[in-house]
Amino acid sequence: MRILFTTDQIYLHGGIEKVMAEKANYFADVLNYEVYILTTEQKGYEPCYFLSNKIKRVDIGVNYIRFISYFHPKNISKIPFHFKQWKKTISAIKPDVIISCNYAFDFYWTPFFLRQIPKLKEFHSSRYFEEIDRKNASFLKKMIFLINDFIESKYTKLILLNDDEAQYYRSNNLEIIPNPITINDDSVAILNNHKAIAAGRIAPVKGFEKAILAWKIVVEQNSDWELHIYGQGEKKYIESLQNLINENNLQKNVIIKNAVSNLDLILLDYSIYVMTSLTECFPMILLESLASGLPIVSFDCPHGPKNIITNNEDGFIVKNQDIIALSEKINLLINDHELRIAIGKKGKQNSYRFSKENVILKWQNLFNSLILKN
Repeated sequence: MRILFTTDQIYLHGGIEKVMAEKANYFADVLNYEVYILTTEQKGYEPCYFLSNKIKRVDIGVNYIRFISYFHPKNISKIPFHFKQWKKTISAIKPDVIISCNYAFDFYWTPFFLRQIPKLKEFHSSRYFEEIDRKNASFLKKMIFLINDFIESKYTKLILLNDDEAQYYRSNNLEIIPNPITINDDSVAILNNHKAIAAGRIAPVKGFEKAILAWKIVVEQNSDWELHIYGQGEKKYIESLQNLINENNLQKNVIIKNAVSNLDLILLDYSIYVMTSLTECFPMILLESLASGLPIVSFDCPHGPKNIITNNEDGFIVKNQDIIALSEKINLLINDHELRIAIGKKGKQNSYRFSKENVILKWQNLFNSLILKN
């Protein structure tokens, strides 16, 4: 079977890139599928996550200008070249299935060309806030939503990460497949270090300022504990976080660190994971934390955490955006080492439902059903 992933790039750290690498490697190395990854703006960089040498990578060098709107004239002028190279490359590869992982201009034309090939569109973020925008949208914006709905309905399948997201889609071609996680039976956090971790793209939607403010409360009881925030992202937001740390005299307790490719190993050095996002869909970092045996404390943000964490069993889910409730559960874990151990152990056990073997089986069944139809 020949599988083609399409995306913008695979050199920046992110959940989409990490999940794609997990699946692509399994397809190539375990299932012996012929796997391709087609990018539009790789710019000669190496992938940020390991990829099997069996995987073939093709970059068509559209190189959109990312610091301006996709719909800026300088980017729109690149569309004809993008379409020509996209169609030429896919016609040469002749994939059995195309998996579109990210948003770019090819989202708009993919379902309408090379119609004989099944096309799957993955969605990695929650539409919770988009649904609110839709209800209050202007006439023009409502028309844009309707156009997107129509295009989505023409994909063979829309791949969603949890059942809660299905309510936000207007077509009947939905398939629910969670993200997979690599689980090492022998990799378990010891949970002795006086350090907690938060990680992800450093952007306002991740709410890291709430983690910092919660940590101000935490250190009133546990002054020797540190919070480390790993990630890369928006420079102004990172500066605002550092200013918040400085204003609250937390320089010794809260440290912002660069993104890393081996976060699964880094997690083993910590004792608690903290999530303060405004919204999540199915965050890989929570899967990795469970697989590491790391207790989790998270806001009950829509909709990701509750689809991964079992409250009071392998972590704590507190009222959304309630900093005091968050800090109380963190202090509870800090002050009770045996509780940390018990919750971490349960998290490790529960992580197996998201193992690659279990999740990839869903992909295999979907591929087989689509190819049989063709």
